[in-house]
Amino acid sequence: MSRIGPLSLLSKVLLSTSVVITALLVLTATLAQNHLVRNASVMLGDEVAASFRAYEALWLARAERLESMSKILSRSPAVRAAFDTGDQATILDTANELWDTVAPSGTMLFVTAPDGRVLASLGESADMTPPRFPMAVAAKRFPDQATGFLVEDGRLYQMVFTPVYVAAAQGSALLNVLVAGFEVDRTLAGKLKESTGSEFLFLSHGRVIASTLPLAGPPPDIPSRQVKINGVEYAQYVTPLLDIAGTPAGELRILRSFAGAQRRISALGLEMLAVWFFAVLVGLCATYLLARRIVEPVKALDQAAAEISKGNYAVRVPVSGSDELGRLAKTFNSMCTSIRDARDELIRHERIATVGRLSTSIIHDLRNPLAAIYGGAEILVDANLSSSQVKRLAESIYHSSRRILAMLQELADATRGRNRRRELCRLRDVVLAASDAVTEAASLRGVSIACEIPEQIELALDRPSMERVFQNLIGNAIEAMPEGGLVRVRAELEDHTTTVAVEDTGPGIPNDIRPRVFEPFASGGKRNGMGLGLALSRQTVVDHGGDLWVGASGPQGTTFLLRLPAERAVAA
Repeated sequence: MSRIGPLSLLSKVLLSTSVVITALLVLTATLAQNHLVRNASVMLGDEVAASFRAYEALWLARAERLESMSKILSRSPAVRAAFDTGDQATILDTANELWDTVAPSGTMLFVTAPDGRVLASLGESADMTPPRFPMAVAAKRFPDQATGFLVEDGRLYQMVFTPVYVAAAQGSALLNVLVAGFEVDRTLAGKLKESTGSEFLFLSHGRVIASTLPLAGPPPDIPSRQVKINGVEYAQYVTPLLDIAGTPAGELRILRSFAGAQRRISALGLEMLAVWFFAVLVGLCATYLLARRIVEPVKALDQAAAEISKGNYAVRVPVSGSDELGRLAKTFNSMCTSIRDARDELIRHERIATVGRLSTSIIHDLRNPLAAIYGGAEILVDANLSSSQVKRLAESIYHSSRRILAMLQELADATRGRNRRRELCRLRDVVLAASDAVTEAASLRGVSIACEIPEQIELALDRPSMERVFQNLIGNAIEAMPEGGLVRVRAELEDHTTTVAVEDTGPGIPNDIRPRVFEPFASGGKRNGMGLGLALSRQTVVDHGGDLWVGASGPQGTTFLLRLPAERAVAA
């Protein structure tokens, strides 16, 4: 699985902006939704309370109308006269004519004796079995009317008990009781729903008497402000239904559905989703335009910094505007100019210093052979010498001249990168030739030189340059031992590679010089020379396909190791 590469600065800005916008909109949507839910709950609670007040007004109006109609009948002279006869047919004819005139449809009227016997049934109750009326309880309220709910055979009624009195020898006597009322059924609940817009449930002892909701089972017995019925949330208002004794005969639950509020909340969610999409789109576009204006100069600065790391100090950053980024670009360009000027000045001083050091090093290296040439020539001019002496001086002058030419050629090859023609040489002869060149210096310091290289090892070498390498290594070892010592040169052939070790018994290389011993002009405190010898020597060995390094050294002594390819070497 491929890994996702690092994001660009612009992508990070866009991603962070989208995350922030999404988080803010989610927070806003959550707060708005919670606020809407609270408001919907409060609003539905208010609507349920309003429905209850409307129900109370309607119910009170119906009860008052029943009371008024019952009073009209009880006070009518014709009805009272019919009640005095005690004849059921006379009572029915007289009361029914008046009841049909004043009573609304759906109401019932029972004319009963004081003991509760039904003498006549009028209106809707003419063909129904009359319920058992609690006359003893109602009589406690007489001569006032008594009203309340009555449950009989699973049916709920609201009844009004009106006493009818006649004059007697000892005051008034209870002649009859008019029981007027109506049944609370689904039709009545539907009318209440049409009037208020709420759902109505009439219950008695856990049973549903009348309801505007299709119930799959008994409603939950939870008198809370919210209830779930048939999977729908409702706001609920519960009020008891009292009988004529003032005790609960049942209860009324007025319900208001949350479906409308939930639809509004869902619509709000969709609107918030659309707003989120639009806000993210607009925010990303605006952020892209703004961030691009910020990122482009930063990108240009990054590219310019990369060019500077490559050494291109001529790079320039375009300046756009006078804000912080514009001032940063100006400062960056000024910094590049300062660095370039400082670098040019440093290079100029370094070149001058390099020329001085190189001149000093060349003078140092040429001093000995030139002194030999000068001294020999002076002796030849001023003294009368034998032919053998002249020949010896001529050979010295010749060898010194060859050394000067070899050093100049080596310096030219190193600076121009040229490789001279190689020839098959015995490694022992090359080392011995280098030792002969420094024999006089070794004798003056009491240093012995031991060459332990087998004569059979032959390598393809540029002999003059390799002689110069060993001369430099042995000469450095001699110079490091002013009190005398031993320089030993040995070689081993292994895996088509010849390793040559130049060891001395001197004090060793200081730790602060060891890491940069092959750098130009790293002299390490030498009194003579400027430190170009090891740098040029290593370059010569590298040109031969090998390497030159400082080996591990103990408390005393230094070992330089050379590795040279030996494809054409021959060992005994």
